[in-house]
Amino acid sequence: MHIAPHDNRNRPIVDAGHDLVPLNYFNIVKLTQGESFDYEVPGYETCVVPATGTVDVEVGGKTFESLGKRTRDVWDGEPEGVYAPVGATVRITCRSDATETFVAGARYDRVLEPFDVRADQIDLVQYGSDDTKTHRKIKHILGANQHDRVGRLLVSELYTVGQGGWSGFPSHKHDTDRLPEETRHDETYNFRFRPDYGSGLQMLQRQENEPGDAYHIVNGSTVLIDKGYHPCAVLPGYEMYYFTILGGLSQRSLKQYFQPTHAEQLKTIPGIMDMVAKFK
Repeated sequence: MHIAPHDNRNRPIVDAGHDLVPLNYFNIVKLTQGESFDYEVPGYETCVVPATGTVDVEVGGKTFESLGKRTRDVWDGEPEGVYAPVGATVRITCRSDATETFVAGARYDRVLEPFDVRADQIDLVQYGSDDTKTHRKIKHILGANQHDRVGRLLVSELYTVGQGGWSGFPSHKHDTDRLPEETRHDETYNFRFRPDYGSGLQMLQRQENEPGDAYHIVNGSTVLIDKGYHPCAVLPGYEMYYFTILGGLSQRSLKQYFQPTHAEQLKTIPGIMDMVAKFK
């Protein structure tokens, strides 16, 4: 499902219990200096990540100050985040001129402890190649390094390296719990392009070797992945970024199932298995 860019007025784009991706939660909060926004999501753990701007984040009486250093856009520095436990009362206060802040969430049933992830703690993986049109960089905010501190939520930022090319290839899915081959993880993306008038394509093939759907994605597009194989591409001449939320049904670690038709391509993409190993 594609949700076109719009002014959500700080209301959830993907609310708790969504029909397609019930394991995910997603909001974009826009504030100006001195403004605050409060939220509480029963049954969901969340992560606060400024796309741009600097915020203070208060979680149940504990304050994490000066989160986020990016000013122009998501290419302007490293991400930072604050983990908030299930059902916590969270306040985001803008300390810069303005902020656009992502709030990612996943359904979970235990209450853990809040913590912050600063720029020097980001888990970085780079894979693919220019030759295979798959050169990508992933910055994990809640990744393998935080595995023992988080319930079911995985949060990362994915960047194209160079202009044009494919992500999420070889085609894979994660819509069914059938370990050890695959896990059920709902997934939500929010896309950005540089320059911001760039665009791309999100494919969603729900059955092996059957025609699927394709969505024209633009700056600010949100895509919900409920079922099927889902590679995406950016037009030549443009860079692409997407904020990625994964929520597991029965475990946090993601087990992707690569489409058999294209599985041979795994041998052509440098470092791809290192990328797979980071989603824990």
